[in-house]
Amino acid sequence: MGTSPATYRRGQTFDAGLALSFSVGYNRRMDWVTLRSEFPVTDSWVYMDHAAVAPLPSAARQVLIDWADDVARNGVVNNGAWQKQIERIRERFATLLHAHPQDIAFVKNTSEGIGIVAEGLHWQRGDNLVSVEGEYPANVYPWLNLADRGVEYRAVPLCQGRVIMDELAAAIDARTRLVTISFVEFATGFRNDLDRIGQLCRERGVLFFVDAIQGLGVLPLDVEKTPIDFLAADGHKWLVGPEGAGILWIRRDCLEQLHPVGIGWNSVVDPFDFSKIDFRLKPHAGRYESGTLNVPGILALGASLDLLLRLGVSAISQRIRELTDRLCAGIERTNWHVYSSRRDQEWSGIVSLQSPDGIEPMKVVRLLRQRGVVVNARAGRLRISPHCYNSPEEIDRLVDLLGELA
Repeated sequence: MGTSPATYRRGQTFDAGLALSFSVGYNRRMDWVTLRSEFPVTDSWVYMDHAAVAPLPSAARQVLIDWADDVARNGVVNNGAWQKQIERIRERFATLLHAHPQDIAFVKNTSEGIGIVAEGLHWQRGDNLVSVEGEYPANVYPWLNLADRGVEYRAVPLCQGRVIMDELAAAIDARTRLVTISFVEFATGFRNDLDRIGQLCRERGVLFFVDAIQGLGVLPLDVEKTPIDFLAADGHKWLVGPEGAGILWIRRDCLEQLHPVGIGWNSVVDPFDFSKIDFRLKPHAGRYESGTLNVPGILALGASLDLLLRLGVSAISQRIRELTDRLCAGIERTNWHVYSSRRDQEWSGIVSLQSPDGIEPMKVVRLLRQRGVVVNARAGRLRISPHCYNSPEEIDRLVDLLGELA
């Protein structure tokens, strides 16, 4: 897979885009069984911990190898080809989100994207923002950090892991500037109704931020239709990319509501004219790509994204629904209890299980790891998060093991 590093010669131009397209060695119509061959992790593990850190597909691994070998042999010579490939990946993310490519900035992680918005908004003392209890810390600490500016952070209680819309609406008042919430709650798997929350924000004149890391790539999302203003996501979970590469999306008409933070040489309209200082910021999200990007990380993330887009997000979503439904049906035959909502508009790829009395979930995680099965625990519950390449047989094996351990 990929262009053989042995073919690189001095003075030869390496076509990064060609290497990436070759490295995605599969057919659009490939079935789920064949897809498993794209994930080497299946040789060693039953891996169902994609809500934490996903294993890389072969395509992403190959791109990392190709990039490293090219830089080792050629230094900066082929950098232009890699940069063109990054712009192609930006366009692929725009396809995923139904967005304009220039409204997408590459960031190192979700936290960086959240921080850009939290630090950039023109807050006034007495303002507040609304979220919910149980959010991942990345979507809490940047907002708590605004307390010394007189900004109040309001966390609406959950009910059995579910966000209650009436309570969310009641928390919004005349001084609320923003609502921030996850696409999918990391500990419960509850999928928030972004359309409904976004519409509420529009009606109240409030900005809407979404931490999309637990759903992007496997659950459809259209920012042209869903009234979101800001979105951030890292690529190392459901997008099956490497750590340290993610995206920030900013609705164009919200850009000027942010004071630019983290500005660097690459934030301006003519960044490669190093001998001239011309402080005109890029008129789009690219102003937040302040310096040198994580080139290998973005390239590998692009290879993973290509894999998902060729399979189709809707098809992936349906596959994950089938696998998690099978899991939940099997759990009914054990002493475990499904905590996550399985309603049509609330389910996700995360299934949170309450353990039988006296069983410590982290102990179960360790015992399953000894049996070759990778899951995790959050908020005192077992958390299982299969992806589309997992098989029904792997689901059944996990259910059998949980029955034995209970």
